[in-house]
Amino acid sequence: MFTVPSLSDLNLAATLPATLLALGASVLLVLDLFVPKGRKALTAWLALAVLGVSLIVALLSLGDVVDLGTGEGAFFGLYIADSFTDAVSVIVLVTAMLGVAVAYNYLERTGMQRGEYYVLLLFSALGAMLMGAAGDLVTVFVALELLSIPLYILSGFRWRDEGSEESALKYFILGAFASGFLVYGIALIYGATGTTAFGGIWAATRDLLAADAATKYVLLLGAGMVLAGLGFKVAAVPFHMWTPDVYQGAPTSVVAYMSVAAKVGGFAALVRVLAWGLPDFVLSGQSAAAWQSTVWLIAALTMILGNVVAVAQNNLKRLLAYSSIAHAGYILIAVAAMGTAGVANEAARAVVIYLMAYAFTNVGAFAVIVAVERDDGGHTDIDNVRGLAKEQPVLAASMAVFMLSLAGVPLTAGFVGKWFVFKAGLAADLVPVTVIGVLTSAISAYYYLRVIWFMYFEEGEGKAQIAWPLAWGISVAAIGTLILGFFPYLLSDMARGIALAFGG
Repeated sequence: MFTVPSLSDLNLAATLPATLLALGASVLLVLDLFVPKGRKALTAWLALAVLGVSLIVALLSLGDVVDLGTGEGAFFGLYIADSFTDAVSVIVLVTAMLGVAVAYNYLERTGMQRGEYYVLLLFSALGAMLMGAAGDLVTVFVALELLSIPLYILSGFRWRDEGSEESALKYFILGAFASGFLVYGIALIYGATGTTAFGGIWAATRDLLAADAATKYVLLLGAGMVLAGLGFKVAAVPFHMWTPDVYQGAPTSVVAYMSVAAKVGGFAALVRVLAWGLPDFVLSGQSAAAWQSTVWLIAALTMILGNVVAVAQNNLKRLLAYSSIAHAGYILIAVAAMGTAGVANEAARAVVIYLMAYAFTNVGAFAVIVAVERDDGGHTDIDNVRGLAKEQPVLAASMAVFMLSLAGVPLTAGFVGKWFVFKAGLAADLVPVTVIGVLTSAISAYYYLRVIWFMYFEEGEGKAQIAWPLAWGISVAAIGTLILGFFPYLLSDMARGIALAFGG
């Protein structure tokens, strides 16, 4: 007999940041119908207000250390409220606020100013937040679709442009295949363990290994398929094929948000599945988790391909697309490190620190491209930033900060992120992949510094369109990148409360 759950059973208070965002997005969807076409700035401001309220609530609860194994859950364990959830929520909400600021002027001048843009962005942010709060594989799948479907639509938001339509179609088709892999992997994990809850998977895994049951290989296959599905979302090799074309064809304001939000959601889910649900999945004769070798191999290939191919790119959006692939590889070093006992907590904190640093840096870099880009979507080649320092010195300085941060130069947020990731890799004895990370970072310096060279040492027009909401977004991103670089303890303090549970 079905029992109607009470409010205490649902524990809505634990889900407050996500609940407020969901309610705000739903209300905004209706309110936008009554906003006149020429006054869509009101919708943008309301979206910022919704994000701001959710961000304040998430920040207030960020300092609470909640252990996942015995901590506070909601919706019968489908939602987990712990410090990792709060940290992921903060990163997503900051990214979404910057995304709204970057988008407003871009939509206005390109004739795409429609309120549904901001509503779709809010629902996508909600999906990313729920991926970080997932306590069950079912939650991971539903949250992934909530994150992805709005992004498919936003990629084709410039519907008169063939490039935008093509990018949306490619993203949708490949995303559907990735979802299929994820669902099949979830089915195999359920078949092997009899549950989709991470706590149940952890307990069942220990029993399988203790009994040396052949079902453990079904579990291994399921974990591999889940890794493939989520690997698509974070643009890891060999699931990266969609990234350059989608980044180049989609509206730049969408890419600025998508390049970070999709990664945050994907990596949050990877941490939940691998480090929370399968940390003790150690096959006989091994000292680390069975999935560790696969993850660090993918990390190495991702860093090598992303950085090497980026060297040959002349379009700034494609350059940052391959850069995005490379940065997925760096984060995967920390994910792989979670497979080593005793390092998992440090590695989880490294993932959160890197994602926060990456959020300010990458959104800011794409925001500068928005300023340089023409209304027809052109003017995004590296040649188009020639002489930018002479015509727009502040804008060029901001872009230089973002490029240096992506390269991992000291006193920038990017350096702090790489420091913690490489430190976690060495702590887990993943020396080869960590060395690859350092070497490929040196390669990346070439194409990042090339952008700076064109801005400061080449002659050109250097034209840009900067209105105040866009200028605000670029300024906040640049200041955030520098502050987190000069005061790295701000990032480490944010991640300090994150502690894995179960076998981790």
